[in-house]
Amino acid sequence: MSELGSEGTQRLAGELEALRQELTVYLEAASAGSRPVDLDESIGRLSRMDALQQQSMTKANHDAAVLRLKRVEGALQRIEAGEYGECLRCEEPIGVQRLTVQPEAVLCIACQSERERD
Repeated sequence: MSELGSEGTQRLAGELEALRQELTVYLEAASAGSRPVDLDESIGRLSRMDALQQQSMTKANHDAAVLRLKRVEGALQRIEAGEYGECLRCEEPIGVQRLTVQPEAVLCIACQSERERD
């Protein structure tokens, strides 16, 4: 168990639940609002290019939200299993400050930094 303690873990569990709800609502709205760009639609070339670029950015945002939602759900499962706040690589506690900023984090700062260097 991390240095968070029971109260800190429960507080972050509440934040994770709220984040899960927020991401779910976002994904539902994004799915409802996105549609493929119709290449036969009679709009100008630049407008079509803007529409394609917007579609690409929307897809990237959607993919990032899906990934974050999976991480949030994983963190909630780790809380239930009593494994929350432990680095998956070195098994040391993840710092309280890191979990406060990114409650779905699975690696401590040192392991995350090492991963990013590789």
